[in-house]
Formats: sequence, C-alpha cells, structure tokens
Amino acid sequence: MKLQKGLNYYLVVVLTALLTSSCNDKNQTSNQNYQQIASAFINPTEDNTVWCYWYWINDDISKEGITKDLEAMKKAGIGGALIGNINPARKDGKVPMLSEDWWSHMVHAVEEGKRIGVDIGVFNCPGWSQSGGPWVDSKKAMRYLTFSETKVIGGKLLNIALQKPKPKFQDTHTFAFKTIAIEEKNTKHIPTKITANWQDVNVTALNDGDKKNDTSFELQKGETLAINFQLSEPITTRSITVIPSRAFKCRMNLFAVVEGREELVREFEFDRFRITPNVASIETADFATILPETTAKQFVLKCTNFRTHRKTGFGFAEITISEAPVLNKYIEKQLGKMHSTPKPQWDTYIFGMQEALRDKSLVVNPDEVIDLSDKLDENGVLNWDAPEGNWTIMRMGMTPTGTKNAPAAPQGVGYEIDKMSSALAEYHFDNFIGELLKRIPEESKSAFKYVVADSYEQGSQNWTDGYEVKFKEKYGYDPVPFLPVLSGRIVGSVEQSERFLWDLRRAIADDVAYEYVGGLKKASNKHNLKTWLENYGHWGFPGEFMMYGGQSDLISGEFWNEGTLGNIECKASSSTAHTYGKPITSAEAFTSSRKAYLRHPAMLKKRGDWSLTEGVNHFVLHLYIQQPDDNRKPGMNAWFGTEFNRHNTWFNQADTYFDYLRRCQHLLQQGKYVADVCYFIGEDAPIMTGGRVPEIPKGYSYDYINAEVILNRLSVKDGRFVLPDGMSYKVMVLPPFKTMRPELLKKIEELVQQGGVILGQKPEKSPSLQNYPESDEIVKTIANKMWSGTYNQGKMDKAFGKGKVLDGYELSEVFEKLKLAEDVNVSDDAPVLWTHRATPEKDIYFITNQSDETIELSPVFRVRKDLKPQLWDAVSGEIRALPEFEITKTGVKIPLQLKAAQSWFIVFARDNKLLEKPISTENFPAFETISELKNPFSVDFSNKEIGPKEPIVFNTLEDWSTSENEQIKYYSGTATYTTTFTIDKLPKNKAFYLNLGKLSVMAKVKLNGKDLGGLWIAPYRLNISEALKKGENQLEIEVVNLWRNQLIKDKQRSENEKYTWLVIDDIKPKSKLQPSGLLGPVSIEMIKH
Repeated sequence: MKLQKGLNYYLVVVLTALLTSSCNDKNQTSNQNYQQIASAFINPTEDNTVWCYWYWINDDISKEGITKDLEAMKKAGIGGALIGNINPARKDGKVPMLSEDWWSHMVHAVEEGKRIGVDIGVFNCPGWSQSGGPWVDSKKAMRYLTFSETKVIGGKLLNIALQKPKPKFQDTHTFAFKTIAIEEKNTKHIPTKITANWQDVNVTALNDGDKKNDTSFELQKGETLAINFQLSEPITTRSITVIPSRAFKCRMNLFAVVEGREELVREFEFDRFRITPNVASIETADFATILPETTAKQFVLKCTNFRTHRKTGFGFAEITISEAPVLNKYIEKQLGKMHSTPKPQWDTYIFGMQEALRDKSLVVNPDEVIDLSDKLDENGVLNWDAPEGNWTIMRMGMTPTGTKNAPAAPQGVGYEIDKMSSALAEYHFDNFIGELLKRIPEESKSAFKYVVADSYEQGSQNWTDGYEVKFKEKYGYDPVPFLPVLSGRIVGSVEQSERFLWDLRRAIADDVAYEYVGGLKKASNKHNLKTWLENYGHWGFPGEFMMYGGQSDLISGEFWNEGTLGNIECKASSSTAHTYGKPITSAEAFTSSRKAYLRHPAMLKKRGDWSLTEGVNHFVLHLYIQQPDDNRKPGMNAWFGTEFNRHNTWFNQADTYFDYLRRCQHLLQQGKYVADVCYFIGEDAPIMTGGRVPEIPKGYSYDYINAEVILNRLSVKDGRFVLPDGMSYKVMVLPPFKTMRPELLKKIEELVQQGGVILGQKPEKSPSLQNYPESDEIVKTIANKMWSGTYNQGKMDKAFGKGKVLDGYELSEVFEKLKLAEDVNVSDDAPVLWTHRATPEKDIYFITNQSDETIELSPVFRVRKDLKPQLWDAVSGEIRALPEFEITKTGVKIPLQLKAAQSWFIVFARDNKLLEKPISTENFPAFETISELKNPFSVDFSNKEIGPKEPIVFNTLEDWSTSENEQIKYYSGTATYTTTFTIDKLPKNKAFYLNLGKLSVMAKVKLNGKDLGGLWIAPYRLNISEALKKGENQLEIEVVNLWRNQLIKDKQRSENEKYTWLVIDDIKPKSKLQPSGLLGPVSIEMIKH
C-alpha cells in the first residue's frame, strides 16, 4: 500500500486547553480517560513525582538544612525522600547517630515533610546495607554451621571434651559416623616434602593442618609458580583442597609425575579474589575440587594468570591432595562462598553433577549417622558408650557470618540480623524504625510512609535456630543425617548429597523472601508503612530475585550512569512487578562513581530512557545529599551519586528535566506492559537474573517468571498465559535444565492442555531429595507424555491438549508458526529501544534513539487499525497527530525522525477533538529561520562573589571557559542574558519557535515577561507563539553551567583563598574546563511549508 496522508492536518495541543485532573494512587493502575491522561501529561500532577535517595552523610546534618532541602525538593518536583544515614568517610559530624539529638533531627524531617508535602521513607538500618545494628548480638545474627571433628576408637565409654569450633558458637547437633579409612591418605598425613620454584618462600607450612600459618608470595609477573609435593608413598588422587590465606585468583594445573614425566591430572580455575564475610562466610572459603583417579608419589601444582589485590600479594594456608573423594565445590553449594562480583549470571549457581562413586566405603551412610546431641553437656563434654569401630564425631553449631551493616557511623554498626527468621526481622524493625515511630507525634506520622531495603550486599547464612524442624516440615525428611556433607564428604551418594544441598539452598532463598522480607513487611504494615525494596543483591545475594521482591509492597531496580550496573537489575525488578501484580517499578536512578559535579540532565537522558525500556516507570534519584548549611558549597558530597541537591548550580532549573521524567512515568504507568514471552527462570537458587535461551528476536518483549507465580497465579485464556492482574504472554520458554520438581511440571502440563505454548527441553528428574526417588518417576512419566513427539533435525512440535510443546526451535521460528508479528518492526541495526503499554482504549509506545546521530526510520507497530497515531513529546509536553502513516498487514507503519538521544511516545488512540490547530501535513516538518538575533546581549552573572560585579555586554556569544576574563572563564552558576529584537510581520495561525542553537548546560526563557519554560537537551527550541508580539520584544535567558570550572580554579588556590568546599573530589588544577553559557546562534523560527 502506498504511503498515504492518514490525516490532512498537523496538530498541536494548546497546553492550557485541558482541564487538570487527579491521578490515582501510585499503587493503582490508572485507566483514566483520554482527557485526564493528556492533561496530566502536559502538566504533571502533584501525585506524580520523582523521589530521591536523601543521604545524611557522616552525621553532618542540621534541622535548618533539612527544612531547606525539603523545600527545594518540593519546588523541583521531588515528592518522596528516602533517608539513608550513611558514613562512608568514618568522620563523626556534630549530630552523633542514635543520640537523642539525632532522633530529633529524624522527627524534624518527618514533621517538615508533612508541612511541605514531601513523603518520607527511611532505610531500615544505619548504612545502606542491609538490616543490622548494635542491638543485634551474635545469637540473633546471620549464622552458618561450623564444626569441629574428633576421631575416636569405639568399644568403650567415652568421656571427652569436644573442641569448640569458634569463640562465638551455639551448639546445634553433635553426631558420629563411621570414619572413612582413606581420609588420612593425603599430603597432610603421609610424610610429604613440599618445595616451590620461587626459592625465597618457605612452603613447608602448607600441610601442617593449621589454617593460621600463612605462606605468602609476592607476585612475579608473567612467571609460573610451581609447588612440588613429594610423598613417601604413592596415593591415588580423588580430590584437592586449596585454602587461601589472602584473596586472589589464578589458573591451576595439577600434574602427576609418572616415570619422570609430568602428566596433567586436572586444570581448573581457582577463584578466591574476594574472601570478605559478605561473599565468604566460611572464613577463607576452602576451595575443593574433584580429581580423576591418578596414582603417583609426586605431584606439581602450577599456578598462572594471577589476579591479586594491590599491595597484598597472595598466599596459601593449606594445600591437600587426597585419596578421599569430596563433593565438588561443597563450600559454594552450602553458600559458604558466594559469587564475587556484583553481576552474577543466570547460571552462576548451576552446578554440574559429578560422577557417582561406586565404592560405598568412600561415603557416609546417612542411616548410620548417630545423633549424640543429648550426650553433650553444657561444657562441651561428650559422654557416649561408643560401639566398636572407628568413629568421626562432629560437634556442629552456628557461628556469626561476621557481616555488619554498612557504611554506618561506628555507634550505629552491629551484626546483620538473621535473614531466616521473621521474628528476628520484626525484632530488628522494633529496635530502629520502631524507636523512630515512638518519637514521631501522632499528627505527623502520615508523612512517614516507607521502610527501605537497598540492594542486598551481605552474603548468605545457612542455618537458624531450630531449623531442622522447619526443614523437615518443608521437605519431609530429617536433614541431620546429611549434615556431614557440609564437610565435603559424600553422604549416601553423590546424587543424594547434591539434592540435599539443593534443598538447603532453595530453603534459604525461600526464607530470605518470606521470613526476612516478609517479616519486615509484616512489621511495617502494622504501622501503616510500606516496604520499598531492591529485589536483587551485589556481593553475595542468597535469594531468588522474583520471590524476594514479590514479598515487598514496592519494588525497585537500579542503574548507573556509566558502565553496565543496572543491565540485569531493572529487568529483574520490572519482571517481578509485572508477575506479582505490582503496577510500579521504581529505579534507583543515575547512580554514579567519581566525576564530581561533571554530570547534568542531558548527559543522563540516554541511560534514563534505556531504563524505561527495561520496564522502569518511576525514578528515585541517586543522590540528594543533605546540605546542613549554606556556607559550604557545593557542600557535602561522596564518591558516589549524581549531585541532585540544592547547592548544585543547575538544581534550580532541574524541574524542567524532572517534568520530562514525570511525563514518562505517567504514560508508562497506564494500562499493562505488553510482552509476548515469559522466560521461566528455573527453580535453582540463588539466582539474580533469568536466562534467555534462546534469545528473543528484536521486535518482541519479554518478562521473567518464577515457579511460585506459575504454580499460584498463572492460567491460560484464549491461547495466552494470563495473570490475575491482566498481564499475558503467548509463549513460555523453559530454561535449558534437566530438572524440575513434579508439582511444577504437573501445573505446566495443565497449562499446556488448556492451550498454552511452551518451548524447551524435556526435564528428566527432580532436583530435590524430597520424595526421592518417587519424585523422579513422576517427572519422567509426565515429561514422556508431553515430549512424545517426533524429533526432526533436533526439533519437535507436539500438539498437547489445546496447546503445544516445542523443543529445539529458535523463537523466530516459533513466532512464525504462531503467526505472531513483531510488536515493533525495525531494522536490526537501528539504534533504538522501545517499550509498549496498552489499555483497552490506547496503545502507548515509547521509542528512544540511543545514538548520538539523527536517525530516520519507519517502524511498523502491531496495533488495531482503527486507532490513529499521535506523537506525545515528554520534553515539551506537546501532543500532536502524526498525519503520515500506512496501514499494513501487521499493523501501522509510521515515518519517524529522532535527533541524537531523542525519544518520543507514539500513542494510538481514537480521533480526539482536543487535537486542533492544523499546521502541517508532514510528521516532522522542517523549520525555517525568520530572524537571527544579532543585537548584543547584556549578561548579568548572579554570583557576585566569584563573577563580574556588573553586567557584561556580549557583542557576540562566546563560551565562558574561553574568556580572557578569569571571573568569567572559571565562573560557575547562573547568568542572565537579556536583549531585544523586532518582528515586523506576525502571520496569523502560525507557530513560532525560539532556537538557542548551542547551550551549556541549561536555560530558562522569558519573552516579554512571560515564562516559557526551560531547555536542558538539544534541540534547544521552545514554542514562543503565545508570547511573541509584533514590534519590539524583550528576551531574557537564564543560563546555568556546572560547578566544575570554579572547582578547577580553586584547585589552583591556597586553602584560605578557596570559595568552594567538598568532602571528596577527583579534580586537578589542570582538569579540563567545561564549555559554558549560551553559544547560539539564537534565532526565531517557524515551520517551513
């Protein structure tokens, strides 16, 4: 079909033509009529605001500053402030945290929030992570199971003192099992000479059995460290255990020396680069891996490709090569060592199955584990009439992981609260948030609304008080006989040991969600507070991100300005919100590192737009730092965060940028997110993001979905998987795993029979020890029915009930089979991202140009053909029709143009009478200059302390940073440009625009005394039709630049000459000056016909 003029006019909405309207509460999805939605888009309403993290740094706070901060927030359009008491510099301010003075400041913030109209939230503990404080002692802390071992000969009455494993220790179980004979056939017990090729290091301590003895090395770049083990007799290897004394990682190759030749036994990656408590609760996190059976008297361990921390070198405490088998990576599998970067992948905690052991003498028989707990007295003395034989006795109990809340003032630091007990979560709430509630007057409590839990950064625990009872209730079997597996031993079989640890990891994830998050929510809701939670973690997240977030009232992601942090977090949060029926997905937005006072809104736009396409529809700005006074400017800061605070030069113009964010939020909170695919994340835990195998083709959207939602919330209607809140998906993709619990597979079978379409491989067994081995038979029976189709070249298409089971296909092939067109059809190389929301009356698409170039494209949108396309510009608030479009077989094709970093909302709705004032027949008509302003500008620099005292005349516009006048060259702040110009002719029914040309970095414009708004991103063009008049016009442009130039100047001055003050910065005297001011050319334009 030819491109046609679908409408013969080009339309602009007069901003004042619409009545104002009120929006629903943020937690209610809005289905407002067109007029209400348009009105609230043009003029963002009071209940649609951005929020901010409001950090009170280093106890340096004041009540006067708190009031001024809140007033500035309100004026800028910030409607919520989440208070975090943060102490990154460990410097005590004038108001010590937890003092009565400090509590009075907290109460003052709530009272002023109510008066001014800014809702208050509070982080649930001192610091940003996670939930702890001085009220948490070692018996309420996060804890893990540790143990001591004693080997005895039975056949007699024993009365022996068992070693206490740790100073802070709570006994849980004492038990005995038959000693595995070959456990002492290793380099620790057999006389072994150890040497190393780096001759200046004594390595003899590597097999002395004492972890405290450190064998340290200084890194020799490019060289291989070779450690030689010469035993007095041969052994047949089955495992190697490496215990580091310092954090490092490297590649290791173990060789056996056979008849003088080195034969490779195994190559493996050794990674203990982080062994801090939040990722390595079990001390230095022993590294253990299996080895193929190899017999020799001499072994050589070669280490290469080292990565160490600066100035620390690296080192070992113990290295043991043994005949005894070990459960591969048993420390990781019990969550004693977590992933050591902030970005675990979807399969990070998927552990491959090791080969089964045929020799039963090498394993602990769970049926022969004897519980001796009642025979251990309070002094740790065991009284036991031991049967004949050799026995290993384990005294097991809990010890704190050592993690503490941070970064907080010293007086606010304590152990992290137990994350597997709702009672202790509520205890923690009472001792911090509860203390604040006691002090807030009843009439002010309504302003205190949110309890905040930031991203989880405190690692795991693996036990809590009385957990064996709860575990047995959950899984139907006693965990105690399987606890020897925590030492690395095989219990029962490799299969049983793996399944027990799978159950333990899954139980921990469930409890972190329901006991910790659920406990905080329960405590908060009692006081009419809501939890606001980031549902993922960095540095050791032990949960399942979807279940974890699902238990909170509100959910948030996070993204950083630079780098990739956020690339999994935002989608993790929006998927959880969509599948758990939560209409708002917040984001901790524009987090950053270093580059003090270098960022401004135009720099933030592409990344912010990116987050919207990930499902974010509410911004929480990172960061507003409390400014206690006006004498220190820019004032309190930290190494992190974009400077959203009242002392920043551009903050008094930030409302124009925040209005953009608010308009985006408003439209993306309408209706429901449109997605075609739900990717099932699997049942394994921990997990912080889902996998996409196969990857979704461009033009389609997806969510992740978890087992809990599938089991409890998912049904099928009209061939789509549907949720009670209205979300739906055409295809469910299963992860490439071989395991699935029978209850879940039964539910998926029902969904497919009802008409659902699934894509994925056939599960073979349950991952759990629950009801084993019967559970495996159930899985096999159901799977054999569902995947019974014929495979052709690795692909299967099986009709099952009203639905389909597909395997081996790419998603593009699946969509072709289902005749499902792309939601947005654009070329693969187009640098655009998009997202789609739908209501019964409208389809709302957001599309963003992520490049720095102007692009033209003609996407096809999969929408009803009776809806007409409109362009909603969130920068200006303008709404206009798109007269050029083409009806195609699959939707509506629209020619679009996007400038660098530009974005549009494309809204499909029925014709609306509000669209009036015909201007053009083109979607993107060109502008023509009708007058270029040549008159001089008078420039008044508002800060007379650092700028010129009197206005300066600029005959031509210039960059301040190139001026020969140092007061201008290094000036930071606001300057007002004024000039006059004359318009001889003013045609009727035409729209006129002011184009500022180039600008750094923001401006607000007045024409003939009328405020016309602000400009913060190119093109710097404003509609001036309502203010422009025939004859002489008076133009006033208020321009603001960055703090950076004045900060650079002050780096060249002595301390007593400096105007500026910061806590921390990375600025040098010769740092690059930033372009500043109005650069032009300034012109009057109209649409070209």
